[in-house]
Amino acid sequence: SNFSKKLRSGYDTSIEYSREVYSSKMQKRRNQNRERLIRDLRDEVQKEEEDEDGYTTMMRSADGVSLYEKALLYPGQLLLRGIRKLRGHKHKPGTLILVRHGESEWNANKTFTGWADPDLSEQGVRETEHAARLLLAGGYEIDVAFTSRLKRAVRSAWIILGEMNKLYIPVFKTWRLNERMYGALTGLCKSETAEQLGTELVQTWRGSLKSRPPAVKVGDTYWPGRDRRYSDLTAEQIPLTESLLDCMGRTEPAWEDKIKWEVQMGRNVMVVAHANTLRGLVKIIDNIGDEEIQEVAIPTGIPIVYKFDDKMNSVKPEGTKYLSQKHMRGVFLEKPGELKEAMKKEQEWCEFVPGYERTMRRSAASSMTPVERALSKLKAEKELGKWAGQFIDPDAEVEDDGSDGNQGQGINFEDKAWEEGMKKLREGEQFDPTGKFHPDEVKSKILDEEDVDEDEEEVYSPKMITSNPCLQVMPSPSQNVIPGIGDIPIRRDAVVVIIRHGKTEHNKLGLFTGWEDVPLAREGRVEAKNAGELLKSYGFEFDVVYTSWLSRAIETAWLVMEPMDCIWLPIIKTWRLNERMYGGLTSRSKSMVSQQYGEKQFKAWRRGYTVRPPPVSSFSVNYPGNDPRYKLIKDIRISLSETIMRSFDSGKFSLERKLPKSESLKDCMDRTIPYYEQVIVPEAIEMGKRVLISSSENAIRGLLMVLCEIPVEKISELEIPNGLPLIYDVKSKCIKLLDDGSGNDPLEVYNFGKAASYLFRPCKDENGEDEECDITYMAGGLFSEDEIEDAKKLRSSIVK
Repeated sequence: SNFSKKLRSGYDTSIEYSREVYSSKMQKRRNQNRERLIRDLRDEVQKEEEDEDGYTTMMRSADGVSLYEKALLYPGQLLLRGIRKLRGHKHKPGTLILVRHGESEWNANKTFTGWADPDLSEQGVRETEHAARLLLAGGYEIDVAFTSRLKRAVRSAWIILGEMNKLYIPVFKTWRLNERMYGALTGLCKSETAEQLGTELVQTWRGSLKSRPPAVKVGDTYWPGRDRRYSDLTAEQIPLTESLLDCMGRTEPAWEDKIKWEVQMGRNVMVVAHANTLRGLVKIIDNIGDEEIQEVAIPTGIPIVYKFDDKMNSVKPEGTKYLSQKHMRGVFLEKPGELKEAMKKEQEWCEFVPGYERTMRRSAASSMTPVERALSKLKAEKELGKWAGQFIDPDAEVEDDGSDGNQGQGINFEDKAWEEGMKKLREGEQFDPTGKFHPDEVKSKILDEEDVDEDEEEVYSPKMITSNPCLQVMPSPSQNVIPGIGDIPIRRDAVVVIIRHGKTEHNKLGLFTGWEDVPLAREGRVEAKNAGELLKSYGFEFDVVYTSWLSRAIETAWLVMEPMDCIWLPIIKTWRLNERMYGGLTSRSKSMVSQQYGEKQFKAWRRGYTVRPPPVSSFSVNYPGNDPRYKLIKDIRISLSETIMRSFDSGKFSLERKLPKSESLKDCMDRTIPYYEQVIVPEAIEMGKRVLISSSENAIRGLLMVLCEIPVEKISELEIPNGLPLIYDVKSKCIKLLDDGSGNDPLEVYNFGKAASYLFRPCKDENGEDEECDITYMAGGLFSEDEIEDAKKLRSSIVK
């Protein structure tokens, strides 16, 4: 019957009908295969994006763990799941903290910025430091952070975490949190553009949900495709222009796939991003309508805190003593604008207070703890804010702050909070939105503990910056030109650069450091910066950075990256690159240990490959289990004894890991080498990536023992200088040094120990012939002789 119908439809024979049926089935099969291929490609792209910046590696996997360790981990994981199931335990959602980066150099000039990459202004740095102090004062903890790939947001996240002593937490940089792409408007002054094209048209581009500015042309100065930080994006993912709706749509996957999941798992998440991407997150979280979101504005440098119920619905705090914007359930930790108003009155305040700058000059070298130092500075800022409040005219017209939210007219606060805040402001009082922080009580306790000269007047005042930075035009990126250096070829071959952290005060005093988290000394910071400048002068670039959980190694990596203008790179932090755990020797001087235990025992502990120093107690300040950062470890087996002991001590169940109480050199290498072989090699080196590893001496010894085939009995005789880049050439499989232009032989300047001959074996080229060990020959004929001479002269001038 079907055939009859087909014949009546125009088929003359059954053969024609059969061909048509066969062709239709084949077409359907081809379409199915095509859809399957597209689906597989999308899954592959999604998987790669989920692991952007090492996210999956750091947060959802146990890579670098041996099979033996995994076998020990598995029973503990089953036990934990069983306990949670019996108790009906569900993760209580964590806290979400949103922070717009501090004022940038272009914000100060009301310039369309978008995906352009200006740095923070001096005021922006101050705003960001202030944001960190507000979080500290409120008792907020951060477990994981997300930010964009733009310098102003990355640096803001770095400043906040540094001020809170949390540099070790994972920070993930995603292009999805980049600011809205302003297309051809990028780099133009907002007010001048409005004068030329009309205020209504420009305001439509700024405030409308769906209007797009004119697109930037491919190849133009501000086309993102010129920038290698976006080399992992497809042509379709790189925007030429965006509406606010486009920007919000780009942000949504970052929320759904990562940020929301982390909050659901009970982690406290900080997102440091930009006005429009944060508005996108707020729209999703609070389910704000398309019209209403245009009335929402995000100020720079003021943390916004979100709480959630079990179903991940945002909830408002109880009572009226909080500061919240219309349409939003998130709470501001301070009234926006107060700090800026205070900064305008800085000079007058300085005249009133003779010792004005003393409080804000306190650094890590002071006798105060990081928390005490931050809170004392916060009180100083609030004292200034209270004094400056009397000069604010509450009826003054709100100035367009240059942001797109609410047509640039600032914040629409909810009525109760607004009325209370304005009343307090008129009375010259500080408005405390959370009601949890009482500065007078906390600061008085700090000041009682602080050593102050009895004859000196106590002053609590900040050093504020009032300079108004000029517009800095960004240099045009180029594949063959290094900004600030000139026409030096960029090295594109796979390479591993290993650097030991810069000197610390412990290094200078000859103290065992181990897992103690001491900061870099001033000399150490200089060493790290010089290393970055030297690498930049040779045309080095990196694709990924690996470091430990110790701030001296993390800061060294950052200071190397800064002059190379690549702080947007993924920094993958792992405890497996930590220094050797010295147990009971931690913080003790080497001469003290030698004197107490004898030279023979001292050498056995320090140089022995399998000898462990005395272990620390479970309740020692030097035991890693008492450091909150090591609560994040999931790739160490559970310790039954520690779990029982600490659960009894705290009165509630506490799952504990078997963290090291002491390590031999072998123990240190047993965690370092597998991580290198099972994570760094397959995920970076085999993928042709250029790798920077910033770590500590004994962890680096483990890496070099593998790379340079150094015998076990000789590895303890190898010395690793602080702040010196060691270049491992993947092709010739040897270590090389960079000529710094001083004319000095690095083997005479630096001490590599008795095993130096194993480190600097002759390099072999692809044909097995001896290769020149000067680094300029590393790329296999990349440089001509004239270029080599020019490069050496340039390096010499840079060093001078």
